[in-house]
Amino acid sequence: MTGEFNLPENYWNNIQVNSKDVENLHTYLFERETPLTTHDLAFEFIEARVRAEQASKENGKSAEAKKFLPKEKYAVGDDLVFPAVGWKHGKVKTVRAGVNPSFQNFDVLVVEMDDQSERLFAAGLEQHRLNDVPIATSESSESNANAILKEHGYVIEKALESALNNDDGLVKIAGRWFPRALLVDVNQGQLNLVEAALDMASGEPLPTEALMKDIELPAGVNPKLAEFSLNYALQNDSRFDEVGAAGQVLWCLHRLEPEFVRDVPPQLRYIEIPHDREDMMVAMATLEAQLDDELTPHDEDNQEDISSLTITLIYPHLRAGTLPMSARARKLFPTAYESPRVRFTLVDGKTKQKIPAWVVREHGYVFGLREWYKAHQLIPGSLVHIKRSNVPGEVIVEAKTQRSSKDWVRTVIVGTDGGLVFAMLKQAITAEFNDRMVIHVPDFKALDPAWEKKRPFDELVVHVLRELSKSNPQGHVHAQELYAGVNLVRRVPPAPLFALLATNPIFKHVGDLHFRLNEDE
Repeated sequence: MTGEFNLPENYWNNIQVNSKDVENLHTYLFERETPLTTHDLAFEFIEARVRAEQASKENGKSAEAKKFLPKEKYAVGDDLVFPAVGWKHGKVKTVRAGVNPSFQNFDVLVVEMDDQSERLFAAGLEQHRLNDVPIATSESSESNANAILKEHGYVIEKALESALNNDDGLVKIAGRWFPRALLVDVNQGQLNLVEAALDMASGEPLPTEALMKDIELPAGVNPKLAEFSLNYALQNDSRFDEVGAAGQVLWCLHRLEPEFVRDVPPQLRYIEIPHDREDMMVAMATLEAQLDDELTPHDEDNQEDISSLTITLIYPHLRAGTLPMSARARKLFPTAYESPRVRFTLVDGKTKQKIPAWVVREHGYVFGLREWYKAHQLIPGSLVHIKRSNVPGEVIVEAKTQRSSKDWVRTVIVGTDGGLVFAMLKQAITAEFNDRMVIHVPDFKALDPAWEKKRPFDELVVHVLRELSKSNPQGHVHAQELYAGVNLVRRVPPAPLFALLATNPIFKHVGDLHFRLNEDE
């Protein structure tokens, strides 16, 4: 904080929220009668802390310290604090009579400061500007609080969130806090009316204010308080699901949500494969980040901002009608304070068609694109461009489509034994694709027996690599091609596959992430 009043350098980084802080926020919420976010409360928390610390400074650094005022008389040995010089502390060493024709009967104090230096101060002066004018900081309280919040907001809000979560007197809904004692009672009959209203909406989420029209809450209640009380009652009833993006509250009946929003599609279900990420080569880790797989661990604190992204579809997402919420893609889609599912709208960048869609945050995918994929005749390996929209609650999606033409692409054929065979065949192509990851699947259902076979992982990788290598004169297969091929019959993120390639001697690296089978092994 700037100005003449200063806090220790690491004050905010080491902040601890105590019971007095929480009590102050309780009072603040009671007075406002408005639910507030942790960010809003952080502003009040900072201002209250600064006021408390400044008051503590003004009261001196010890029980005996006095605030120096020019009009007062002082004696040798007095402990003083000096507001005019940054609240520095000192002790009076000597007192002598002052000599100045302009003033009568004043003293000159010799004060030894904390830093061992000596300074002179005049005392006993009835007329002096410092007797009455308060010491102000060089910036307003509000601008200082804003500056502190900008620099230390993450640490402060995290500490506040933890303390408020442990307080039974507060409730939190859609990221906003409110005292439990002020909530309006919402009865079972009123909740049944809300269910009926949502039933009539046929699965389309509705905002709380629309639902309040169908029930009667006590007259004269603060509208914000009534809305928050209804939100709280709905949150505690398993029939209702809050599906709004951060800053927006939307309610839906859980039973009316699409099946693959409530449950993970079979093609996206990953059975953990033991592996050590440290086994991957550096080039593998780089490739892993480029593949945008939702199962790849990501850094929550990554502040990199993007406005668009091109995703290469793998078979599981194409079949399920989903998009991966990779570390990068998460920055483009709506999120929420608490809701595990978020309803939003995808907009076709070319046709402007609006597509109802869902972010399934817990499992890292976006659902709602199955019909759109079919309409554009996309195949595994097709490119899909995602772009941030200027309209809240919307995301632009566009297929890199082109005029249909015949092209030689790798095509998968399923044998009677459930094994995969790859052949280069001419297929009708309607969209741009990734050369290494494109695999035409003539019949999705034909892959189901192979998907359900559940052969051991290393055995599956050997089989897919052997079959893919037959279409390459050198008998080599790139790790990226293998990733796309294995995901035709089993959901596998890059890391366990790459770790297996790097550690199992049956796979021989021949350079630039190309591998072949070491038949000697």
